[in-house]
Amino acid sequence: MTYNPANDGAQMDFNGRMSYGEYLHIDEILAQQHPLSTAHDEMLFIIQHQTSELWMKLLLHELGSARGAIAQDNLPVAFKMMARASRILEQLNNAWDVLRTMTPSDYTKFRDTLGQSSGFQSLQYRMIEFALGNRNAAMIKPHAHLADASAILETEMQTPSLYTEVLRYATRQGFNLPDAALDVQTTPHEAIPEITAMWQKIYADTGNHWTLYELAEKLVDIEDYFRRWRFNHLTTVQRIIGFKRGTGGTSGVHYLQRMLGVELFPELWNVRTEL
Repeated sequence: MTYNPANDGAQMDFNGRMSYGEYLHIDEILAQQHPLSTAHDEMLFIIQHQTSELWMKLLLHELGSARGAIAQDNLPVAFKMMARASRILEQLNNAWDVLRTMTPSDYTKFRDTLGQSSGFQSLQYRMIEFALGNRNAAMIKPHAHLADASAILETEMQTPSLYTEVLRYATRQGFNLPDAALDVQTTPHEAIPEITAMWQKIYADTGNHWTLYELAEKLVDIEDYFRRWRFNHLTTVQRIIGFKRGTGGTSGVHYLQRMLGVELFPELWNVRTEL
């Protein structure tokens, strides 16, 4: 007998009712892939980057909410969001495995159609870096042709980063830190000895500082996955284009290698040596 889901109560008639596709606007999403060549792998390239942008949108949503929760001393909520942020970064890392199935020969067939467009120009990626504290006003320039994008980045530059909110929380728990550590940063965060000393006290006495200890490990998780994302980007680019310049004009692999050296929360890495 042919199975009929309606016999088990499944809704089969969606006339006048919201369906799965309508709720998610699936038709609109699936209509946004527009290859500019006949190359088979261009569809992979487009979907890889579009889905990454969707994951980045969710990552920004979680990081922003975690930052707000920390500012309100609501650490249990922040922990959940930070854990989710790590899982999102894991998804972004896994996506490189699919893109790496594209060979240099495959990419060459459509690379010229990209013009000067490049992931270097991703507004959401820049927002993630700014939210995590890697702030550089020069990186706003690629978005200057879009007034709204520039305004979003300028606003983020004047907002405490996730790490700054963590350090402010630590002071509310009785730790003394220099004002420079608590001010809104408009340049990349650099290690401050007093912050390293604070984390050393926390790691040396986790029983009395468990919440801050857990918060520190959540930050390390996020940076760990973020570093892997950068490394996977580097190895994927080198595997596909070698040492050619990027489509956006960057030095390609050499630029990505420099980015690998950036530490978002340097004191949390330095303290490992001190313990």
